[in-house]
This record gives sequence, structure tokens and C-alpha cells, in this order.
Amino acid sequence: MRFEEAHEIWIHEHLANRKGERRGRLERGHLHAEKLFLRNVWWPLRGNLEHLHPEYEVSDWRGRPYFTDFAWIPGYVKLMIEIKGYASHSRDMDRQKFSNELNRKTFLYAMGGHVISFAYDDVEQRPELCITLLRMALSRYQAESAPSDRAIFAEKELIRLAVQMTGQIRPKDVELHFGVNHRTAVLMLQRLCDKGWLLPSLRGTGQRLVRYKLAHNVLDYFN
Repeated sequence: MRFEEAHEIWIHEHLANRKGERRGRLERGHLHAEKLFLRNVWWPLRGNLEHLHPEYEVSDWRGRPYFTDFAWIPGYVKLMIEIKGYASHSRDMDRQKFSNELNRKTFLYAMGGHVISFAYDDVEQRPELCITLLRMALSRYQAESAPSDRAIFAEKELIRLAVQMTGQIRPKDVELHFGVNHRTAVLMLQRLCDKGWLLPSLRGTGQRLVRYKLAHNVLDYFN
């Protein structure tokens, strides 16, 4: 399949799965620079658009939503990709915005997401450099480690998700974040309960188990 055909199918699929501002942002935000990155850099390297999400919504450290150009989410990994134009970026940047951007990237890293940026000029004029750098970045995640290492990574990501959910997490949250079924989500949560990292939280007169909460000392394991 050629890039143009694959790109059109990919965009329509994402538009069909979005509503409201998330759909509007995709319609307004996925423009020339983003498509150029896909054509010149991503497609020559990967040959597909799998696990790539355009105009992906995330929250900053204040809980405010914003959109990153792309998010690559093959399973437990979450890699954000942004294309920066020098003129607009330098013109719109003041000291407060500069601080906010650094805080945003640090917060994303703390929550398990990594951000990499490419200059528009490089995407347009030096795509081979971008391809080399992107290959190096992706190789960190594609060099599959042992199953035990992947399990530990998943557990840490689940804890980060619980922190982001203000300390309490439901099986439904795990299903949506990891793309797993309900049974798998419950097993993941119960495994962390067995380790003492999560505690079951019972609700209602029938004492139904509807969510889990972080143990008070769990973050000590991640220092």
C-alpha cells in the first residue's frame, strides 16, 4: 500500500473514533508539517502507521489537557513525537511558556511517557538525519527484553497510571490504558495487591470491590 492511501485510511479511522474537541483538534491540527513527517520520516522507516495516534490528548502537571502531534503506543510504551517550527516556536515562546514546556515534558516522563521533538527544517530538508535519530529512539523499545522485564515495566506503568488517577484506579481504567480485556485488567491489579502495592477498596452495603488504591508506601519502591 502506498503512503497516500495508507494515510487517508488511517486519518479516517481516527476521525471516526473521535467526537467533540478531540475530533476538532485532529481536523485542525494534523496539517502539512505533521503529514510531511509521516511521509519523509516515519513511513520510510516503518512502512506502516500502526500504533501511531495523531493529535493525541494528554494532561499536564496541572491536569490541563493539551495535544501532542503524535503518540506511538505499541502496548505498554508511550512515546510522544512533536514537530517544531523555528519561527512559530521562537515567536510564541516567553519565559512562562518556556517553563511550562519544560515542566510538561518532565511530568510526562514521570508518568511513563517520553517526548522526542524534530525540527520542521530537518523533516523537510534532512529527513535522513531524522530517520537515523528516530531509529535510534525506537530501538530502545523494540529490543524486546525478557518477559520478566516486560512484566516489571507493565507494573510500574500501572502504578504511574494509578498516581495519575489520584491514587485510585478501576479495572476499566486499566482496560482503556493497556488495551486489555476485563479479566486481564483484574489479574494485573490483583498481582499488585499480592505485592502489597495496591489495596482493594470496597464500596456499598454489599462491599463490592470496584476500585483499588495505592498503598501508602508504594512510591518508595520507585525511588
